[in-house]
Amino acid sequence: MKKVIFIDVDGTLVNDNGVIPPSAKVAIQKARENGHLVFICTGRSKAELFPDILAIGFDGVIGAAGGYIEVADEVICHETVDRKNVEHLVTFFNQHQIDFYLESNGGLFASPYCKSHIRKIIANYLAEHPEAKEEVEQGIQHFHDALQEEENLIRDDINKISFLGSDVPIERIKQEFDQIFHVIPSTVPLFGDNSGELSVPGIDKATAIVKLLDHLNIDKSSTFAYGDGLNDLEMINFVQHGIAMGNAKEALKQAADDITDSHDEDGILNSFKKYQLI
Repeated sequence: MKKVIFIDVDGTLVNDNGVIPPSAKVAIQKARENGHLVFICTGRSKAELFPDILAIGFDGVIGAAGGYIEVADEVICHETVDRKNVEHLVTFFNQHQIDFYLESNGGLFASPYCKSHIRKIIANYLAEHPEAKEEVEQGIQHFHDALQEEENLIRDDINKISFLGSDVPIERIKQEFDQIFHVIPSTVPLFGDNSGELSVPGIDKATAIVKLLDHLNIDKSSTFAYGDGLNDLEMINFVQHGIAMGNAKEALKQAADDITDSHDEDGILNSFKKYQLI
């Protein structure tokens, strides 16, 4: 019987260095060969879905934490941030010296010191983990290189915003933006304390899955989802089989129907085998 599988990216499909474990790629391709549908379901916007991810092969994408839905190259939903709200956040972040980048389907647009901040993060990480050099070059370095500087930041095409850690508590950022954005901690540990994401309110991965299933005329009883972070909670709670990675946040593990191994311990492959998806 055909199943529909939703897979988060950061911390689920890719490890903390941004690299896809080979076993995850094999599992997804075998599941699709078996007739199941597999969708990316991520906080990333499409511009962050790099060729190594898309080359695995998927039946579609839920991106921007639910704000963008694409099925077999057909866009069925695309929500963007109001221009006034973009201007508000750019002003606030610049005033408080918070580095950030704006995400759209067409690119990633960095604030003036964002890329240099990420270079420091990478350098500090490699100083402590020199053995990770190859993975970092494949993963987070690729993301850094994709960031565009000196672009106009007041835009109409923004899906979501990510900000790096700073001395400003995330609670203060939530207080500032709670009425106009959904604010959550970052799903990328390397971004540091007080890092996070802002997305269009009233939209999450679960609301997007509802729209996608309705589009495909498929019942919820056929659904699986895999995630690790707080932006996966709604998705994990909604689907029939919500599965947390072994490296997931504790709150997600408690909400999940099952817990598999971590990304680097073949978690996706092992779970697909357990549920006879492959």
